[in-house]
Amino acid sequence: SFEDIYLAINITNGKEVAVKLESQKSKHAQLLYESKLYKNLQGGVGIPHIKWYGQEKDYNVLVIDLLGPSLEDLFNFCSRRFTMKTILMLADQMIRRIEYVHTKNFIHRDLKPDNFLMGIGRHCNKLFLIDFGLAKTYRDNRTRQHIPYSAHLGTEQTHGIISYVLMYFNRTSLPWQGLKAKKMSTPIKAFCKGFPAEFSMYLNYCRGLRFEEAPDYMYLRHLFCILFRTLNHQYDYTFDWTMLKQKAVQQAASPGGQGQQV
Repeated sequence: SFEDIYLAINITNGKEVAVKLESQKSKHAQLLYESKLYKNLQGGVGIPHIKWYGQEKDYNVLVIDLLGPSLEDLFNFCSRRFTMKTILMLADQMIRRIEYVHTKNFIHRDLKPDNFLMGIGRHCNKLFLIDFGLAKTYRDNRTRQHIPYSAHLGTEQTHGIISYVLMYFNRTSLPWQGLKAKKMSTPIKAFCKGFPAEFSMYLNYCRGLRFEEAPDYMYLRHLFCILFRTLNHQYDYTFDWTMLKQKAVQQAASPGGQGQQV
């Protein structure tokens, strides 16, 4: 690998930051391109702030906000089980992040649980989207005209992937994991069997989008919002891992749990 991420201390303010390094000898260097993408996306909710980009010795260096664990890390922390409440709160934030990236005329092209990270500190309940090295422009910034179909960069594919990520959290795995060709051959109805109809409705909607058609983000969020209310959940940002951490702290503080590490 020509790319690594490190924790560092900002000497100007003492705050921790994330430092991404890339060998300048890499045949597929992309850190400069990624830094430009971050600059274009600055100001969006759930987009890390870029602190600095430059070259040091034999490396390209990108310094950005330090974030918390990825959704894949948290999924494993929760024994690979998320409640419906957690999945729906994540769905709302995930759709909003993708919508913002699309308004900036980009698609991510590498959406997976590892690239969605929770924040830290006062941003601990905010979902962030990272790793834009494979992102591409899908429409002209001035004319807003969509790129040719032959490039296969449709927003409908992005939302299809989001639905797969959500179903991954529902099912704990996907039928095609481990296969070279990651294409779903299972019918949508069977794929979503046993889960609320909103998930199959989401996937069917994405499948039905034309290549140049802009997704109705409000409709997609509304789907899960209605389900959330129907299940009588409270949008209190209490995720599954929040409950587990609170429980661990309480156990450590109890007389019989003194000395345990949390």
